[in-house]
Amino acid sequence: MASRSVFILFCVLFLATEETLASVFSSRMIHRFSDEGRASIRTPSSSESLPDKQSLEYYRLLAKSDFRRQRMNLGAKFQSLVPSEGSKTISSGNDFGWLHYTWIDIGTPSVSFLVALDTGSDLLWIPCNCVQCAPLTSTYYSSLATKDLNEYNPSSSSTSKVFLCSHKLCDSTSDCESPKEQCPYTVKYLSGNTSSSGLLVEDILHLTYNTNNKLMNGSSTVKARVVIGCGKKQSGDYLDGVAPDGLMGLGPAEISVPSFLSKTGLMRNSFSLCFDEEDSGRIYFGDMGPSIQQSTPFLQLENNSGYIVGVEACCIGNSCLKQTSFTTFIDSGQSFTYLPEEIYRKVALEIDRHINATSKSFEGVSWEYCYESSVEPKVPAIKLKFSHNNTIVIHKPLFVFQQSQGLVQFCLPISPSEQGGIGSIGQNYMRGYRMVFDRENMKLGWSPSKCQEDKTEPPQASPGSTSSPYPLPTEEQQSRGHAVSPAIAGKTPSKTPSSSSSSRSSCILSSMMRLFNSFLLLHWVVSLM
Repeated sequence: MASRSVFILFCVLFLATEETLASVFSSRMIHRFSDEGRASIRTPSSSESLPDKQSLEYYRLLAKSDFRRQRMNLGAKFQSLVPSEGSKTISSGNDFGWLHYTWIDIGTPSVSFLVALDTGSDLLWIPCNCVQCAPLTSTYYSSLATKDLNEYNPSSSSTSKVFLCSHKLCDSTSDCESPKEQCPYTVKYLSGNTSSSGLLVEDILHLTYNTNNKLMNGSSTVKARVVIGCGKKQSGDYLDGVAPDGLMGLGPAEISVPSFLSKTGLMRNSFSLCFDEEDSGRIYFGDMGPSIQQSTPFLQLENNSGYIVGVEACCIGNSCLKQTSFTTFIDSGQSFTYLPEEIYRKVALEIDRHINATSKSFEGVSWEYCYESSVEPKVPAIKLKFSHNNTIVIHKPLFVFQQSQGLVQFCLPISPSEQGGIGSIGQNYMRGYRMVFDRENMKLGWSPSKCQEDKTEPPQASPGSTSSPYPLPTEEQQSRGHAVSPAIAGKTPSKTPSSSSSSRSSCILSSMMRLFNSFLLLHWVVSLM
């Protein structure tokens, strides 16, 4: 009966909204355990007696209520999330194109996929109703042992939904005959003739909260709705062992998984990747990084989407090379590193000067500076210098790819870039660091790390969170405050509202906030019944 009365009261408040905007709404404040408050929330069916004033139970309930409200206020945006199978990432070397992968679970019932992690693209796609896909049997890949890779079938998932051409995130509307058709997609990658194409669907991505670097129990799992590419046809490297079971784009566009997770309030708008020297690592969604990390801002470059930063100088050891500033992508989808032609030549020649070994070319190896020696030589570290003297130090700039008959074969794993003077820092030069892609503050952060959960400072998190299947953001939600590329998100509004319209907006906002707070008060009273 009390709940019904509260509902009727809220309806009255809602209907009176227009009048409220022109007046001041007020209400009495009643302490939850005062005599008046006790009388208002006690129901005939309630068998639970209220505590005596100033008793131990009285204060315990007050503290419990405060804690619950703090969790409501903080929400999940301070939580850290990881895939439901854990934060660990793996690399199997050349077997999977040197990229890092993680297992994710999609759909209902959930199906596991081993997806490559790529900060240089945006879409999450997986092999689906395949017309042309890579082999998925474990016998085809030596590192998979007995676990086969999976293919997604939207009709087999009870939570799968068609993603229509009418949605603002459908970039292929020109290929749609009707807004009610399913949205097609085609993503082309930098590698020659490498692409994925198919149809977009909406389904559940299974995640779990990570608190104090420990996975929470099953009650803290999260079912987050994301957009997925049903990859019917792949080409190029995707048919030759690179990302055979799909790829998770982690870029800044609205279609990426981090964008959906932050938009729905599940986490802070940031994530981190960590790559260690043992070909494994970690991924955390919502991670803002430790306080001791170094950082540099993302840059705004026209017609470029991705995480781009500015390098002020390249240093070999303690000597910084002249005129070696450049802009570069931070791209986990690149196994190795690419520098603009002039920068590449200066760095390579300086490293070559320190190498006392026989130059040699190897079949199937595209790097220009390769060598053979009885031992791997010690060379100075490569240092990438950013603003405020922040640096990324590559302690082992050489790549040993073969040792046989007492000889070591190694190369400088850098190539000249073909991206119009923009470099690309790949996974090989991110090793030993926890790389934080802080989209909220538009900066890249990094700190030395062994990528072990028990030795890595945990992401800041609030304890516990209610599990619920968060919906995909609506059209209205997508149109405000959405995650976009750094080039757009870094801009400020070009026009300031007139004083009259600004004043009116402030009045409306203030009134609406009072109305909303009144509703929260009513909701709180009901929750104590």
